[in-house]
Amino acid sequence: MSHADDSGYGANGEAVPHGTPLSRDTAIRGPARPAPYIGAGILLAAAILLPLMPQLYSFDAPRLGGMPFFYWYQLAWVPISAVLTGTAYWLVTKEDRRRRAEARAGGPPRAGGTSARNGRGGDRP
Repeated sequence: MSHADDSGYGANGEAVPHGTPLSRDTAIRGPARPAPYIGAGILLAAAILLPLMPQLYSFDAPRLGGMPFFYWYQLAWVPISAVLTGTAYWLVTKEDRRRRAEARAGGPPRAGGTSARNGRGGDRP
């Protein structure tokens, strides 16, 4: 479905008020905060890099159920990586929902409004 069929919904399923033309300049997300993305990057980096550093786990002792440390350390990273990846996903999707809600609350820019492009205000680069 597109906004041209006058259904009230845009191409991505978002509600579009009747009579509001969509353009390339229509904001679908508000400004981003860097903290959630940085946090997600740190979590993903830990999940990737720590299992790739053998100097952290190349030991025989302590044994767990007769299994050397270097085996159960790597196996322990499977659920740990799942939790870290899930948390990173949650952070990014929460921020995306906040940005979309902010854009919906502010509404799309008016057709005759000022533009940052021509130097008369506005908050878009």
